[in-house]
Amino acid sequence: MGKVRLTAAQALVNWLAVQEGPDGGRFIEGMWAIFGHGNVAGMGEALYAARDRLPTWRGHNEQTMAHAAIAFAKAKKRRQAMAVTTSIGPGALNLVTAAALAHVNRLPVLMIPGDVFANRGPDPVLQQIEDFGDGTVSANDCFRPVSRYFDRITRPEQLLTALPRAMRVLTDPADCGPVTLAFCQDVQAEALDWPETFFEPRQWLARRPSPDEAELRAALDALSKAKSPVIVAGGGVIYSGAEAALAAFAARTGIPVVETQGGKSALPFDHPQNFGPVGVTGGAAANAVCAAADLVIGLGTRFQDFTTGSWALFRNPDRRILSVNVQPYDAAKHGAMGLVSDANVALEAFDKAIGLRNWPAHGALRSDWARETGAVKAAPEGNGLPTDAQVIGAVQRTALPATIVMGAAGTMPGELHKIWDAAQGGYHMEYGFSCMGYEIAGAMGIKMARPAADVVCMVGDGSYMMANSELATAVMMGIGFTVVVTDNRGYGCINRLQQATGSAPFNNLLDDSRHVTPSAIDFAAHAASMGAKAIKVCGIAELEAELKDAKGARAPVVLVIDSDPAPSTAAGGFWWDVAVPEVSDRAEVRAARETYETALRQQRAD
Repeated sequence: MGKVRLTAAQALVNWLAVQEGPDGGRFIEGMWAIFGHGNVAGMGEALYAARDRLPTWRGHNEQTMAHAAIAFAKAKKRRQAMAVTTSIGPGALNLVTAAALAHVNRLPVLMIPGDVFANRGPDPVLQQIEDFGDGTVSANDCFRPVSRYFDRITRPEQLLTALPRAMRVLTDPADCGPVTLAFCQDVQAEALDWPETFFEPRQWLARRPSPDEAELRAALDALSKAKSPVIVAGGGVIYSGAEAALAAFAARTGIPVVETQGGKSALPFDHPQNFGPVGVTGGAAANAVCAAADLVIGLGTRFQDFTTGSWALFRNPDRRILSVNVQPYDAAKHGAMGLVSDANVALEAFDKAIGLRNWPAHGALRSDWARETGAVKAAPEGNGLPTDAQVIGAVQRTALPATIVMGAAGTMPGELHKIWDAAQGGYHMEYGFSCMGYEIAGAMGIKMARPAADVVCMVGDGSYMMANSELATAVMMGIGFTVVVTDNRGYGCINRLQQATGSAPFNNLLDDSRHVTPSAIDFAAHAASMGAKAIKVCGIAELEAELKDAKGARAPVVLVIDSDPAPSTAAGGFWWDVAVPEVSDRAEVRAARETYETALRQQRAD
């Protein structure tokens, strides 16, 4: 068996370059990198040598580099991913939030932070965290609870086992999530005679688990006896590629389909069985069929509290939960009848076994909800500040069949989930972790994954201020997308929640915060300073005109519009469990507590 002498970093990079995904081609499409003393000599040299086989991109912030990588993987339906490398200390720790985001959303990203010296010769090295009671701990141990697989590489030969383990997790539909390989900086530079066979190309397939026969029989029995079933479509439908199977099954059986944040756009909005968004940010049609359902079929959803209305939504006394999921952990939640299976495989099994049924039709609910959403998105009359829903309406009216609207936190996830009419595949929301600052980097990642798409990033001024530096990266790389910044002068969404729970407006809107000089941020000037085309528009009509002009741009276009922080779409939606203080000097809080205790009685533990 032949040998090749390489450093550990060279071996890692060369190995990644020949790992193929389920569809062929590189699974790790490239490496995001910010270099420091913990990775510039080892990883930096290796990436330079392989730059034509494994691209390296430079970002401006470690967290947002990882956000771009995660958005890329989501847009690719987990069939491809990206890697991120940083130095030790603050560079590494900047990745932890992104790792948590990927962990919650079950999305693959390979994180390779530099680590301390394995030989401990120069301890303590610059930026090293010292644990007074454990000499093996470094800052990178913070990744353990937010990684699906964690390993610390303290010898070169450990990569022979660590890298295949990492790739198994990244490509496994059930265990998919972030992998962290903490790479000791001296080990990166150490050489080893590696077996040449280690660098032979390998294709990693995404397995499709078939259901256990007993579980399938139980699921089919429950479905055959159901009088009013509903399908809750989650992100697993999209990752499975089960959109067509779901559309056909729902159309043939008449079972209504409702969509989580992750599952929205699995069906086009105008599919006759698509009853729209479910739960706290859901619509009246979806929530009505869920409240009446005697069998709730979760298809690739983890039943997050926004989906379930904090487990108060599914109110039929006879209701049962059937959870179809590739991950047994998710399939067994809340006493559900679990069917551990790939979504597409499960739908095929259902389709073969279930004959034509006369399940109740709910067409009026769909049409009523469509009228509600159309009304709130209509262009405003008069000269007042537009609502966020009216801004979304402008984006909707200028959308193309290839438009992907995306967001992450604040007002936009709720409004977009509720009222955006999504073409199939036209919706991308990070609402598992709802991480402020994901939006702009995420839009860049989506555009890298789907270059032909018209990507529109919806972001509030608060999230824009959290993380905006990858605008400069997108300008530098010639990646075009549109950013719509709604400036409501603060954290409008949480301000509304604060007041809804009885508290006074405080420390959310800029004008309700302690300050000496009133805020006067010029978002358009800021975006323009990074090279984006940036325009402050004066109203909805001008916004629509600029949105049309932005189509096809080869660099980011940022459109800023002032919006009203007070209103949100009142129609639809459902209660959400946000604990209200039992004791307060404010009468409003005490009243809110009484309402809260009444609502708690609707929750179901089973």
